[in-house]
Amino acid sequence: MINLITTYAGLTLRNPLIVSSSGLTDNIDKIKKLEKAGAGAIVLKSLFEEQIKYEADDLKSRTDYPQVEDYLNYYVRNNSVDQYLKLIESARKSISIPVIASINCVSSAEWINFSKDIEKAGAHALELNVYVLPLVKDAPSKTYEEIYLKLAADIRKLIKIPIIFKLGQNFTNPVNLIDQLYNRGIQAVVLFNRFYSPDINIDEQKVVSSDVLSTPEEIRNSLRWVAIASHFIEKIDIAASTGIHDGKAVIKQLLAGAKAVQVCSILYKKGPGYISEMLAELGKWMTKNSFSSPDQFRGKMNYGNIKDPVVYERSQFMKYFSSQH
Repeated sequence: MINLITTYAGLTLRNPLIVSSSGLTDNIDKIKKLEKAGAGAIVLKSLFEEQIKYEADDLKSRTDYPQVEDYLNYYVRNNSVDQYLKLIESARKSISIPVIASINCVSSAEWINFSKDIEKAGAHALELNVYVLPLVKDAPSKTYEEIYLKLAADIRKLIKIPIIFKLGQNFTNPVNLIDQLYNRGIQAVVLFNRFYSPDINIDEQKVVSSDVLSTPEEIRNSLRWVAIASHFIEKIDIAASTGIHDGKAVIKQLLAGAKAVQVCSILYKKGPGYISEMLAELGKWMTKNSFSSPDQFRGKMNYGNIKDPVVYERSQFMKYFSSQH
């Protein structure tokens, strides 16, 4: 008999499929539908530090009274925070699966104290999406990594609920960073976050947003690093994200070593009900291969468990093309 129960960041999930932070998780009605469809957990839509600052600046630009600046900053921030805390409280009362709060930060100190409010509101865990664009040419990469590590250490001191870092793909040594996060008490990481990416409209000659939804092909990079990191840092849980569009992709990431997977884009395209189809595909594959739980095959094909781990290394890309001539 198939049992999909898994643990992730200290939480017990009925299955490893998590709906990631997005517009799919920004109100109670949507969240209830995701639970009914079979989601193992949900990550609430992020509270964006950038958005709050933008709204405050927009309001300030409409007034000629500089003395109202502090008031507008306070009003916009607290109004956004209060609404978010109410969403957490409502979600906890409305569904039985884990509710993971999410903050999207661009600074290391802005949201530290707010994490305590999230814990009090009842979130089962906190996922942090930190993105600092490295624009200072004289700053070494360590400068930017320290922002993540300081934030991890500071928030870990304040709250007891599990903390998860959702990381981008632009780190020189992801394995080292993940290890340093683990040493600061972080229970899980998500590989990888999908940030806003610019594009250029050549007809209008202006900068526009690229496609916000992922494609199935984008699983390749996360699959590589899930397989590598799950071998070298066994004590931290890893969730895979980006490019997971069907049950086969879920299976691949679990084989690579993921404790859970986060899905989003495919649910925008096919609706919440597609969760049950992905889980059915996972269950059918497990039955065919005589697995009764994800633990029996998780990490079976990670960097340390395959005969030739070199296939996960970048040099193989060049060898492939050189062998075609």
